[in-house]
Amino acid sequence: MITKIKVSNMTSNNGNKIANQFEIRTDKGVYFQSYNSIIAFVPYADKPTILDSYYWDYSRTTGKYRNAFLGETIAETRQKIADKVYQLKDLQIKRSPYI
Repeated sequence: MITKIKVSNMTSNNGNKIANQFEIRTDKGVYFQSYNSIIAFVPYADKPTILDSYYWDYSRTTGKYRNAFLGETIAETRQKIADKVYQLKDLQIKRSPYI
């Protein structure tokens, strides 16, 4: 169970907040969210980074900020997926139809 959550906008190189690009810090690790989609999760524990199987490479904008979040290029990310350093899973939150 996650007990602590802190959400903040990613910031540009000159310190400005970037709209629709978020880092979500929990007691388990850090999530990257682009618009309304969770793109990546980097756990604090010695576990693999998880990328959303559908949205991890969804658009140019998502890719730009995913690269910044992970600190690597798309080629490096693809290689880590191929080498099974990163796992691909569905990271989207399923919403109740009653909400």
